[in-house]
Amino acid sequence: MHTQAGARPSRRRFLALSAGGAAAGAAALSGCALQVSTGVSGSGETVTLMSKADDLSPELIKQAQKDLGIKIVRVDYSISKLVAMMTNGKPPDLVRGVGATDAPYFAARDVMEELDPYFAKSSVLRLDDLDPVNDLWRFDGRTQGKGPRYGMAKDFSQDSMYWYNTALFDKAGVDNPPELEPVTFDEWLDTAKRLTQRKNGRTTVFGGSYNGVLTPNLLASLAVAAGGSIFSDDFTRVDFTTPEARKALGWYIDYARTKVGPSIIQPDPNAWDGPTYQASRMAMSGSGYWLGGLINTDKKLAPLSRLAPAPVFPGGRRISPCQAGTGLWMPRKGRNKDAAWRVFEWFFGEAPAKARASSGWGIPTLKSLRPLMPAQEDYQKRELKVQEAELKHFSVIAFTPYATADSLYALFNQTAPAAMNGEMSLDTLARRLNSAMNEQLKRGKEQVG
Repeated sequence: MHTQAGARPSRRRFLALSAGGAAAGAAALSGCALQVSTGVSGSGETVTLMSKADDLSPELIKQAQKDLGIKIVRVDYSISKLVAMMTNGKPPDLVRGVGATDAPYFAARDVMEELDPYFAKSSVLRLDDLDPVNDLWRFDGRTQGKGPRYGMAKDFSQDSMYWYNTALFDKAGVDNPPELEPVTFDEWLDTAKRLTQRKNGRTTVFGGSYNGVLTPNLLASLAVAAGGSIFSDDFTRVDFTTPEARKALGWYIDYARTKVGPSIIQPDPNAWDGPTYQASRMAMSGSGYWLGGLINTDKKLAPLSRLAPAPVFPGGRRISPCQAGTGLWMPRKGRNKDAAWRVFEWFFGEAPAKARASSGWGIPTLKSLRPLMPAQEDYQKRELKVQEAELKHFSVIAFTPYATADSLYALFNQTAPAAMNGEMSLDTLARRLNSAMNEQLKRGKEQVG
């Protein structure tokens, strides 16, 4: 259950953060939420921000000092370091997180500050200006997408959309997909097979890549598109044997088995789609709008590239989710909340947000910043037309609060290769995933209480 501000997280709940790590100092995570300041800017203070290096460049840190008079000290993101800092009673003031999966996990453990009172007083981040993708950062104690706000996304993509290279389609004699209407997942896979090029038993051109941000996120999205869910209603279990979840799992195993694109049994040497697509060695890339930030810097590739709607399952739902929604949250025990909120406002609503919006590396999460999205070239106008039509199909795909996406990903990667290589049936895989993941979820539920 969600506890109110001021309630003490249990020792088990704290242990859950570190998957059985440091117990000493667990009480350091408890305590009341501070009152929201009335106008204190935090100037002259220091804010510790835990992030990855590319989340906040040294130039931005200097700009914050100049714009806000606040010194930002950046520490590298690491969950073990985060737990250690919280245990010592000195948590970071702001922490990066992936809204689609981290928000319910940390909110259920009562270590995140509820930000509604801050948003209510902000003239920079107005509730009526927030894109619905920010609902990924809401959690009501049971379900993601409802209840208090615990963070905000810095930008986003609808990650089930895909890019394609028209020159590779032309070379293979394959018709381009419709501009605004979705193809089915089976049609996408058939097209990928026709576009795949092999030489001496090796794949030289991937017909299509479709791995999502992380496999558990992708499977959760595919199952909802099929009309169901991989999770039980209370998110305490997975069930890959239901017709919808089995359809989602079966499609992804077929994708990997046919070797039309990268997977855990056929890794991309570049480790991600960007360089491979740019080298014209990938005909379709299941990456959302953000990949345009790379594509549009290549003046030969950009006019040949198109963005397409998320595929659908016949008889399922047309959905186009965000599988990431990376942003920031504020630890409940942070000591510099006024200054942290001022940095939060600046990062999400002022100079850095405007620069991100105009870069083309993601859709801004404030609706008022959408006019800054690149639209100078014809190909950018075409991308925007497809993207704007797709926005109305966004919906939050709620993720379990009882396990990290990384832990479920590790379990999937241990079990799935045999099925991808044709050595295990789909039904056996479904049962084994249920067994392994439900043990993980059971432990998580016990820890949260």
